[in-house]
Amino acid sequence: MPFDILPHLPLLTVTVIRFVLVTSVSLHILLTKRNTSSAIGWIGTCVMMPALGTILYLMFGINRVRRLAKKLVSGRSTHRFQAIQNSSWNRELDGQFAPLALMVSKLTSRPLVGGNCISCLHDGDGAYPHMLAAIDSAEKSILLCSYIFRNDTIGGQFIEKLAAAQKRGVQVRVLVDGIGSGYFISGVYRHLKKLGIPCARFMHSMLPWRMPFLNLRNHRKILVVDCKIGFMGGLNIADENLILRKPKNPVSDTHFKLEGPVVRQLAEAMAWDWYFATQEELEGDIYFLEHEGEGESIARIVTAGPDTDLEKIEYTMLQAITLARKQVRVMTPYFLPGSRLLSELALAALRGVQVDVIIPRKSNHPPLDWACSANISPLLDAGVRVWLVNPPFNHSKLMVVDRAWSCVGSSNLDIRSLRLNFEINMETYDVTLAGILDDFMIRHRNQRLTHHDLDKRHKLTKIRDAAARLFMPYL
Repeated sequence: MPFDILPHLPLLTVTVIRFVLVTSVSLHILLTKRNTSSAIGWIGTCVMMPALGTILYLMFGINRVRRLAKKLVSGRSTHRFQAIQNSSWNRELDGQFAPLALMVSKLTSRPLVGGNCISCLHDGDGAYPHMLAAIDSAEKSILLCSYIFRNDTIGGQFIEKLAAAQKRGVQVRVLVDGIGSGYFISGVYRHLKKLGIPCARFMHSMLPWRMPFLNLRNHRKILVVDCKIGFMGGLNIADENLILRKPKNPVSDTHFKLEGPVVRQLAEAMAWDWYFATQEELEGDIYFLEHEGEGESIARIVTAGPDTDLEKIEYTMLQAITLARKQVRVMTPYFLPGSRLLSELALAALRGVQVDVIIPRKSNHPPLDWACSANISPLLDAGVRVWLVNPPFNHSKLMVVDRAWSCVGSSNLDIRSLRLNFEINMETYDVTLAGILDDFMIRHRNQRLTHHDLDKRHKLTKIRDAAARLFMPYL
């Protein structure tokens, strides 16, 4: 009796579709994913759930940001990058950190520049007056980027100053993150638009097929005035940063005022973000005029994000830790680094370097604290000293090696910041600044975290923390 295929056609069709989906997605994963664990996870998901797995991979597994960045770069003028390369100050450092200086030069295609004056500012109480005064003094241009920019009291003051600057002929551009400054309702965006101030929301969309971009945020904090004065660091624009006013949920932070040639690199980074978000290319001396500096700091801007192939900020930190001889001190609000950074810190401690990691006793995101508790034991085993900072919650992101080299900026020491977010840091070869930052971190070593503290947690708490650790890349 001949075999009748018709009754089995639906099952055969489904089987063929499953095979095509799994094969196609698996081949794409094999050709594009550098991380082995990620590749295995996605392939396993697609094999177990071909339809749903394929949909999830198409939404969250493909780095369309990098593809978009390459497309934009191909059609963009390169005159600014050439100008940066021809900087008049680009000598290599001698001594301990010479390999680091050379490596970061190749990594970032930016030179070290001297003659900078870098001032350390603490909290909104210390930083906002300087930032507002700079906006008041603007004659040609203001570039402002902030992850969180609230339409509250201090946010209103910034908006008022920006509007006044635009009225007197200053070119103003404001970029806020599409989630950090409000996803469904962004009060500051509406306010700025109402006043006619050019403003954009970074990678924001209500369209379902744009959902992959929800996980990729612009975490940078940049203010550049006339390409002469710059501000960068960890400080957002919100009332919660005004510690002296005793807000309900205070956030302490560290920010930096920059003067000198490095400000141009800061302006370049902001201009790229603006172009990425709006396709408007900022050109001319009003945005990129070179200013000679009279300071003594040697510095360089280091940017990183999913639009590049390398985790440049993480690589910079890894190389610096490798070169450490005496001390490595790190202060971060969230401590969930990947295996590379954990291993490098542990190895430094094992070879006799004093390694201090300084984190808040309690952050503003409890799941991050839970995951950190489950992830920190290997460092304690290696002799790394972990310290807790008393309230208020400290949002500072600082790293100092041997009281000579510093790395500061917007990047937390977690997988999200180092691999998913758009971040901006600055490396400095300035013994004076390094000493100031190192002393600041030493003053905030309030209580040492020990194995006993981790062991005395309740069993259910340990289970909760271990479960939170599984979501490290997305916290």
